[in-house]
Amino acid sequence: MKIIVWLGFVLSALSAAGEVIQTRPGQSVTLDCGPSTPRGDLSWLHGNDRIFYVNSKSGFHTKGPAAVNLRSKLKSGKDLEITGVKREDAGKFTCMAGGKSVEHTLLVVSVSATSPDSFQAGSTVILQCDVNGLEKSPEVEWKRPGGNKVLKQAKVILSHVALSDDGTWECMFSHGGKLYSENLEVEVKEPATEAPRSSPTQSSKDNPKSPCLKCGNNHQSGSGFGKLSWWMWVAVGVGCLVVVLLVVFVIVLCKKIRRRKKKLQRMKNGRQSLRPNQFCQCNRPTAAGKPQQGRQKGKPSALPLQPLLKE
Repeated sequence: MKIIVWLGFVLSALSAAGEVIQTRPGQSVTLDCGPSTPRGDLSWLHGNDRIFYVNSKSGFHTKGPAAVNLRSKLKSGKDLEITGVKREDAGKFTCMAGGKSVEHTLLVVSVSATSPDSFQAGSTVILQCDVNGLEKSPEVEWKRPGGNKVLKQAKVILSHVALSDDGTWECMFSHGGKLYSENLEVEVKEPATEAPRSSPTQSSKDNPKSPCLKCGNNHQSGSGFGKLSWWMWVAVGVGCLVVVLLVVFVIVLCKKIRRRKKKLQRMKNGRQSLRPNQFCQCNRPTAAGKPQQGRQKGKPSALPLQPLLKE
């Protein structure tokens, strides 16, 4: 009897009981390898696939073939931190160090609500709750807002959703004698009310070609213009831009032609100013030239009188 008790004590010391950890896809979770710093080599396993192996002597880290190792890292030298959890990450995780092992169960619970009519009152809403990480799928229940009624199924189809369905829906399941739950917010909107259509007057009924019908058609066309799609607005804007650019191009071209004409005119005027002036000549006989008057020989001037010599 003492031997059996001693063997049970040894087995409990070698394998410490882990915990069940619940999370949602996309979140981060940390798995503990024990309260104390492990001695010896350290290994983390996902099922039977190795995630990390740490040599205690060299401190060298190696990664195994597990798919989760791309989104995991060691924290505080022993704990395993997983970021961006996926559904396939659910299952058993085992930490082995110093001859001891700690086993954890990771449950990934995903809840969703889909509706083809944007969750409007009177439309159909589908609620889905999936639990990953257990060998056997648990029995899932949906609890309505306020806890009035429980629906015992993982997939709930609300064919005519009402405003009373707005609020927090709770997905519940049990494992190992413990109750787990995940909440989902559902927002139900009031149905869109359509504007009442104006009925035609009696005169329009009698005379279908009356001006009132034309006015009504114009009004409808105007309302339709207000509901143009975005690509039509883009086309209108591009067309206006092209027209503006064309007008600017025409104005610039006209100014350029005018400057060129003025330049040619100035060049023409300059050439005319360089030509010699031509005066009008009259056809008339030229006047006879005056005879050149030569120098007339005059009489010789009298010699000056000399005084007479006296004998």
